[in-house]
Amino acid sequence: MSGNAAATAAASCRFAHYFVVCGVDADTGLEPDEGAGESFEQSPIRRSFKSKLLVHYPENTDRNPFSKDAVNMLCMPRGLSFRTQTDRLDPQFHSFTLSSDDGTRSYGFVHTFYEEVTSPQIITAMHTLSQMHHVEHQSSSSSSSPSSSASSASSPSTSSMDSLVSSLDESDAESLAAVSGCLGCAGSFDPARDTLYVSKALCLLTPLPFLQASRQFLSQLQQAATSQTAPPLPLESYIHNILYEVPLPPPGRSLRFHGVHRPIVCQRPGPGELPLGEYPLGEAFSLLGVDNMVQLLTCAFLETQVLLCSQDYQRLMTVAEGITTLLFPFQWQHIYLPIVSPPLHHLLDAPMPFLIGIQRRDGAQRSSLHLPHEANLCIVDIDNHCVEAPEDLPMFPNQAELIQELSEVLLRFGLSPQGGVITKPPTTNTTNTPNTPASPRVSSLVLEDLMEDRRNGNLGGEELAVLERLQALARRCGGGKMSDGEQTLGHVFEEEEEELKAAKLNIQLREVFAGRFSAMFGRYDEFIIHSALDLDSWLSNREGTFSFDKGSFLSVQPVTHLRFMSRFLETSMFSSFVDGKVISRWAERDPLQQLFDNRLEKEGLYDTDQDSHNCHYRKCTTLFESAQATERRLLKADHTAIHPHLLDMRIGQGRHQPGYFPKLQADVLVQGQNTNNRWSSRVTASRRSEPKRSTTADHSGVDNEQRQKHTFMRKNLRQAKLLDPSPQAVTQTHREFVDGLLSECRLKTKRMLMERMGKEIVDLGQGEANITGLQENTLIHGLCDLLERTWGHGLQLKQGKSALWSHLLHYQAAQGKTETPAESPGSNGSEQRTFDDGALLLRGSLIQDMRFIQTMSEGLSEVGQARSWIHLALEKKMLCQHLKELLTNQKLLRQLYKPHAFLLCEEEREQFLFHLLSLNTVDYLCFTRVFTSISIPYRVVIIPMKKLSIAMATVNPWVCVSGELGDSGVRQITKNTQEIYFQCKNLGRLSTLQLGQENSGLLAKCLIDCVMVYNEITGHTYKFPCGRWLGKGVGDGSLERVLIGQLVSPGGEEDSGRWTGTPPELASPSQSVRAVLESLGSRSRMQSVEVQENMRETANNLVKHFHKPEQERGNLTVLLCGEGGLVLSLENFLLHGLKSNRLFQLNVFVWDFVEKAVGSVESADQMGDLQGSTLTRGPPCDSLCHYVNAINASPRNIGKEGKFQLLVCLGIRDRLLSHWLPLLAECPLTARTYEDSALLRDRAAVHSLSRVLHTLNEFAITLETALVKGVDL
Repeated sequence: MSGNAAATAAASCRFAHYFVVCGVDADTGLEPDEGAGESFEQSPIRRSFKSKLLVHYPENTDRNPFSKDAVNMLCMPRGLSFRTQTDRLDPQFHSFTLSSDDGTRSYGFVHTFYEEVTSPQIITAMHTLSQMHHVEHQSSSSSSSPSSSASSASSPSTSSMDSLVSSLDESDAESLAAVSGCLGCAGSFDPARDTLYVSKALCLLTPLPFLQASRQFLSQLQQAATSQTAPPLPLESYIHNILYEVPLPPPGRSLRFHGVHRPIVCQRPGPGELPLGEYPLGEAFSLLGVDNMVQLLTCAFLETQVLLCSQDYQRLMTVAEGITTLLFPFQWQHIYLPIVSPPLHHLLDAPMPFLIGIQRRDGAQRSSLHLPHEANLCIVDIDNHCVEAPEDLPMFPNQAELIQELSEVLLRFGLSPQGGVITKPPTTNTTNTPNTPASPRVSSLVLEDLMEDRRNGNLGGEELAVLERLQALARRCGGGKMSDGEQTLGHVFEEEEEELKAAKLNIQLREVFAGRFSAMFGRYDEFIIHSALDLDSWLSNREGTFSFDKGSFLSVQPVTHLRFMSRFLETSMFSSFVDGKVISRWAERDPLQQLFDNRLEKEGLYDTDQDSHNCHYRKCTTLFESAQATERRLLKADHTAIHPHLLDMRIGQGRHQPGYFPKLQADVLVQGQNTNNRWSSRVTASRRSEPKRSTTADHSGVDNEQRQKHTFMRKNLRQAKLLDPSPQAVTQTHREFVDGLLSECRLKTKRMLMERMGKEIVDLGQGEANITGLQENTLIHGLCDLLERTWGHGLQLKQGKSALWSHLLHYQAAQGKTETPAESPGSNGSEQRTFDDGALLLRGSLIQDMRFIQTMSEGLSEVGQARSWIHLALEKKMLCQHLKELLTNQKLLRQLYKPHAFLLCEEEREQFLFHLLSLNTVDYLCFTRVFTSISIPYRVVIIPMKKLSIAMATVNPWVCVSGELGDSGVRQITKNTQEIYFQCKNLGRLSTLQLGQENSGLLAKCLIDCVMVYNEITGHTYKFPCGRWLGKGVGDGSLERVLIGQLVSPGGEEDSGRWTGTPPELASPSQSVRAVLESLGSRSRMQSVEVQENMRETANNLVKHFHKPEQERGNLTVLLCGEGGLVLSLENFLLHGLKSNRLFQLNVFVWDFVEKAVGSVESADQMGDLQGSTLTRGPPCDSLCHYVNAINASPRNIGKEGKFQLLVCLGIRDRLLSHWLPLLAECPLTARTYEDSALLRDRAAVHSLSRVLHTLNEFAITLETALVKGVDL
């Protein structure tokens, strides 16, 4: 192995990648941090200044390139901080995370402390700034105009700062020192009186989140530097040791290495355990409470935008890492920046899911945050223990039971489930402030050896008892110093116990969530769709390929889980999880997915009960077992790293300067192999096996470049770009945001089209179902979220929670100034167009739709109003047209949006609208079915046969419109009119219409072609074909008819008489206008084979209807009474082979035969003539007679066709129809009425039809009220 290769391989398995020091650079002086968002009215001692990355070792590594600007920004997010001896000088600890180009994370751990400033230039500069600030403050306070003086005071301060950045002479300082005034006020600095301190950060970058070990090492390093007593070795020895000689612990093992004062232990989970996660979940749950944490995790799982706010950077990391840790086995796929400094607050403008943390300063209000919208934003105020989730957030599956189990775990560890309890993280020192002398060093090697032996499990019972007594004595004595770290022996033991307790709590909380997802996705592998032959073909067709059968998966889920699960299945994290499973056929599996699959196999969840609808909540049973392995590793170290040792340093190097962190010697820290071979050879030899294992893994299966290619396709936003605050990088970032929005719009609209067209094919009987109504609502919800994020990108000033609705209101106000207010929807002055048959159809404009939404009595918020408007526009097929109209006001756009906003990118905006236009090719009833309690205006128009239209003047008609949500009640139409307008509660999708007239004489009759019903809000048109007479003495004498409707116009077409939509949403076959029934001889006879085939197809449609999920079922009334329905098919069966009309009147109706057959049966029974007949009187015969008589006795004048329809519907509902058919076939009247070739006289045909009808008896059929009104059976 060459030297470079050895160094690279060793770096890949080191405990730490880099050691970094950030602070003030005396050579460049003070530079104001303009991005900190601070006012120059603040005292200079309270302002932030730009920090500099002073040193980092090693210079670079091949696999983990060093990002200087990003690390500097994350080490000191608020820049340099100055203090005096009157301020608190406590050290602070925080951490951060960095993502490389391949998506792997590394972790930074930062120990920030205050060091006395020794540079005369810095002290003079701060003194000068304080004097300048005092002069400007005095002049502004004495000015008569506070507003003008404030503005005049800020500009000289700015120019003064700029001049100080470039150069500062002592002569300038002396001239300013002559300024008179009191400088003893708060926030001032006088070098003659005050001691100046500045913050300095020590950082350790590690490949894994070794939180506790890194915190302890950095703390001991800082203590040694600021202590009055020199450490045993130069600090370079300890830094060199941690960088080059301490390896990663092997999986499933623990490692002990040495800090400056005492040993440190870290551990790593084994292959079958959950990944390493040391961030204290107990602290996160204590800060927010169990309820809030579950709600926050729900937001994260559904990929909403999550914004964390806290004054403490470490709290931001604790909560953020806690969230991502609990996502196992899924991984966050979007922007992840737990710490964002003020120069990067433009990232809050990101129009995509993110998890971002920002520091909230003392007294800062939430209104000070520039949030473009809050429609899909979860705001977490950690310090105030508050979580504001987005509207309409579904509950996590079994949320109450999950909260109860989590609460029990917390209570076992002494933590309150309610939250609001601030738990102080375990500290590693009781650090003295720099201006306080440290206590004398008291070393006790015997005690240190005892502690190490205890940790390694080498103490017997007697020795252990002695150590326990020493520990108890140390706790009682309290103040006695037992080690160089100024810690009592009792404090060390308490830290170890707290660390062990936190580790066990972490494992148990994570196991609870892992167990939940094992139960929820235990059978996910059964629904993976493997359609590609190889990886290349799968990657090339990724967008058009369905890799997971979501509809089937949802069909086996409990009903209470569906809202959450349907939205979760649409997230990127689930899509990536499924993609990983598909790719595992050709490449190595993702470690997290492999671990999850192994856990499922171990738990045997693949063989669980197939009925998931009634699954009960099962608590995790492996909590204590999982925590035992971690406890064993922490109590007894498996391996010990090489001790720190003297390096080849020249005389005078590494000298201890009490109170100051020294300038490190670069020549011994740049490369590990430049040190004594006696140490480096041992390190290299101990690590040669791991690169070999990784090389072998890289060549297993197919080359993993394919997997990396797939990863790069999904992750196009790199953290390194996001952390660059330069104008060029910010512009490029927003350019990528624009491209991402356009790509997401294309994918979402394509998905909606594919799913919706698949649904319509199913409705037409040409395919299998792959989407439920719930999934459709989920896709539309995703579209609403996309539009909100698009309208929120680049917004100048947020004026409401919904960016889209805010824009609409601005547009409405602008239109109101230039145009006459339009009338309300449905009024005579509203815009209308002519339909083919002469009827009028409303075409609502953007403003009219807005006004209707504003008048809805739903109590909607701004976000709810925006979603309602989108639903309405989508149903009307006007979404693209409305948005295009909204964007035509360029003046308003430029007032509302910044130049980089998506809506100001003309080419991308046009493509965006084009993708939305494609949604007009399918039909949605999303508004009608979601907002069920609103009032809708309807218009009903009766259309008679054109030749006989004058007959309408003689009738007095009424209508009753029914839909899936109810009916309108009887609405009387004024005489001599054909139209009625009324308003009633939303009826949903319309299905039936009762049309009748008052019997006012023999002349009161007319031939009705059809009835049209218009929804004046959505623009939908329903046609109810009739083609029959309404009146006495004509046709079947009906004064009332029940008509079956269908959607014929989705609304929003450009041409008035043209309909370009897909087939009707429920695929109701259009019922052709029936010819007026004349004589039997003129009726075309259907072939017996065709009649039987139609009958079987009708029954099959009914069976398929009930086998669909309830959300997918169409209109049952259409299948029963519509064209091709059961009533018409059975009528054709009974009409087949009917003889001439010698027994009946001129017109032939099946009801006449049924009525005569029942009459002959009853009369024969009374005369005793049934004894020699094959027809026996029994329950089926009695029921037939009873039903026919009850229908005849009904007060409704529904005519003979209506009576037969009612008999069939009641018979199929009450499971009697299959018994009645053989009775009619055996009736003596049948032989005289039907020809020998008639189907009713064919025993095989009758028996076959009876069996077909019998299969329908297993379904519970519910009839619409309009069909059975007036008949009490």
